[in-house]
Amino acid sequence: MRAERADLSDERTFLAALRSGDELAFDALVRDHAGRLLAVARRFLRSEEDARDAVQDAFVSAFRSLGTFEGSSLLTTWLHRIVVNGCLMRLRSSRRKPEEPIEDYLPKFQEDGHQLRSCGAWEGPADVLLQRKQVRDLVRSSIDRLPESYRTVLLLRDIEELDTEETARLLETTQNAVKVRLHRARQALRELLDPSLRRVTA
Repeated sequence: MRAERADLSDERTFLAALRSGDELAFDALVRDHAGRLLAVARRFLRSEEDARDAVQDAFVSAFRSLGTFEGSSLLTTWLHRIVVNGCLMRLRSSRRKPEEPIEDYLPKFQEDGHQLRSCGAWEGPADVLLQRKQVRDLVRSSIDRLPESYRTVLLLRDIEELDTEETARLLETTQNAVKVRLHRARQALRELLDPSLRRVTA
């Protein structure tokens, strides 16, 4: 508990330095957080240039808003939200054509309700499989194949770990819509991953 208080105290001191225009504090903020924020932006934006621009814009926005930042959340959390919001704005402005339907990726069912192709057991638990770089790369590429609105919900909820309410607010939709999209996105992702991860049986 004392360590937490010390960390909070240190952050208040750092925030005060930023608000006073301390260039060293600014340099430290960019140095300490740019890499992590760039990783976040890359998950949402398919272009490296767009991801870097989003992070740069986020830092500019953060410094313009320092006066209104109340410190009720950690500075890192605040920066993360700014980057995510900036990425979502870029995605909204870049949509020029209808996205492909999620149905192309969902499980197919017969008339009697049975699944046309059942998912097999995977080679191991998902958390264990994700420790392999090859599997992590496969998951990333499979997420990238999802239609944009479903991919975005999946990233916000399962990767960035935002709650349903915050996700709905950022996407300007209802919490129920978020839950439905997330469920279908997870189903589709499972279908995409299954052929590569299912356990080989004799």
